[in-house]
This record gives sequence, C-alpha cells and structure tokens, in this order.
Amino acid sequence: MRPIFATELVNGVFGDPALLIDLKFVRRAVLFDIGDVGRLPTRKLLRVSDVFISHAHMDHFAGFDRLLRVCLGRAKGVRLYGPPHFIDRVEHKLASYTWNVVQNYAADFTVTTHELQPDGCTRSARFCSRSRFVRESMADGFAHDMILLAEPELRVRAAFLDHETPCLAFLLEESTHVNVWKSKLAELSLPTGPWLQELKAAVLAGAPDDTPIRATWRDRHGAHERVFPLQELKARVLKLVPGQKICYVTDAAYTEVNAERITALAGRADLLFIEAAFLHEDLERARDRFHLTARQAGELARAAKVSFALPFHFSPRYLDRELELRAEFEAAFRGA
Repeated sequence: MRPIFATELVNGVFGDPALLIDLKFVRRAVLFDIGDVGRLPTRKLLRVSDVFISHAHMDHFAGFDRLLRVCLGRAKGVRLYGPPHFIDRVEHKLASYTWNVVQNYAADFTVTTHELQPDGCTRSARFCSRSRFVRESMADGFAHDMILLAEPELRVRAAFLDHETPCLAFLLEESTHVNVWKSKLAELSLPTGPWLQELKAAVLAGAPDDTPIRATWRDRHGAHERVFPLQELKARVLKLVPGQKICYVTDAAYTEVNAERITALAGRADLLFIEAAFLHEDLERARDRFHLTARQAGELARAAKVSFALPFHFSPRYLDRELELRAEFEAAFRGA
C-alpha cells in the first residue's frame, strides 16, 4: 500500500512535541501538538489546516504564536482542537496582543477552536482577524465515538488520558485506500486522468453503486467520454484496502485506565508515536511527573499490536543516554 501520509517529528525525540503529518497530493498538513515549530519552513506551516493539542503545557502549545505569525494576513484559516477549557486558553493567547490594525488586512484569518469534554460534548468558538480576534461562540456539538474530524479521506479520533490534567491522545485514520489497477484500465481502453480523482472521491464518499462515472479525456482524435456505473469500475479497476492508521500518545501516567485507553486507541495501528520520558530505573520520578518510562511505553505498544512504534519526548536528563532509552523500549516492544 502506498502511504498518503508523511510524518515528521519536528524537534526530534528530545525537543518540544510537534508531529507534522503531511497529506501528500492535497497540499495540506495537520499537527499533533504544536511546541516549538521554529524549524518548520513557512511553506510547511502554510499547509497546516488542523492542529490537535493534547494539553496546554507550554512545550505542547507555545508554537501556536509562530503559526499565527506566519498565517496572519493570508487567505486561509486554521482549526484547533483541545481538551476542556482550551477555548479560554486560545482566547487569552490572542488577547495578549494588540490588534488595532489587523482588521484592515485584505484577508480575514480565522481561528476556529473546538474543545472536547469527557462525555463527548464539544464547545466551539471562532476568532476572526477582521473582528480583532474577539471571541464568537458557536453552537455546541457532540463527537460521536470521540471523532473530532471526519472527512471522506480521513478522520481523527481522540481519547482522554490522565496527566494530572486531562490530556488527549489522537488517532488519524485514512478512511479507505483506493488503488487503481492501470492494467485493468488498459483492458477497458481507458486512460488515466483527472476523472480518476472523481472516481476515488465517489468511492470515499460512499456514493451509490449506480452513480454514473464519466471517464473523459482528449487525444489527437479529439474529446472522448464513456460512462460507467460506479459498481462496475469498483469491481474491475479498483482495489480497496484498509487505510493507514497513525496514533499519537504523549504525557500520560501509567495507570490501569490510561493503559486500557491507549491500547484501545492504538490497536493494530500502522504507526504509533508514544512518549518514553524516563528510563525504568527512574520509575518514581516518572510517577511523580505523570509520565511513562521507556519500558512501559514499549509494553503498551506491544499490547496494542501496532506494526511499528517510535518512542519520543525523552527527558533532557538522558541526552547522553538515548541509546539506553531506545533499547529499553525495543526490548519491551518485542517482548525480549
């Protein structure tokens, strides 16, 4: 399966948490946490459409100012998602600046902010540059199955973890991976072209099987069009396989409830990013700070039966012991 997501830990395993997931072919990206993002070039920040914040500790949220600075005055907006009281924190951040001329910018930059409650209810607010980022309340909603973002191509689900404050873990899922068999197209004397994107979009949207799909193209003989029912093309030229799943877990105490929620959310994920802040020899320190040890993180990854796991968010106290953290994690993950 050819992945449509490219992942990047912006600051490596020791720096502020910020996982950039670039959605190939659609010129768009999402962020899980937004610590220091000074290393990201402007072109990448401008692709960010959605930012999912686990919690508002400074190392997970300080980079919002950089994103705002880069995007301000451009014809785009950004959506933010976070735990309870997150809207208040975004409002306070925006209110800390003077906006006496921003309403005169040609483009209206909007920050749409959603906060998730443990019962699945959501609260939302809008902050628009044209109104000097004054808070505008929006209608409340409900996140069924804790799904914060649902689109034909992907969805993002959350789970609540305990970090001595509510902290969200996230799972990004590609809805369905649609492969086109070019050899099968040739058997039907059909060329590739933009019409295939329409075909894929119809499949991802769950269109009825009798939906007419128009294959159109031009060649030296002129313009051509052939019409097929969606069901026929699905059966003859497409291969549908489960989409890629990427899970992100950080800042969680090792408790029974947290362990159950982590393994449920990350179950059989293709890729798991999971914090491994301390070596297990420093278990008491990990407990005091409501973090996982590398061994605990590896055990959780193994229990979740993920295909690949990458530990991160290492404590700076281990700058010269990174290999030990990785070895402890891998031993637990592999069951050695």
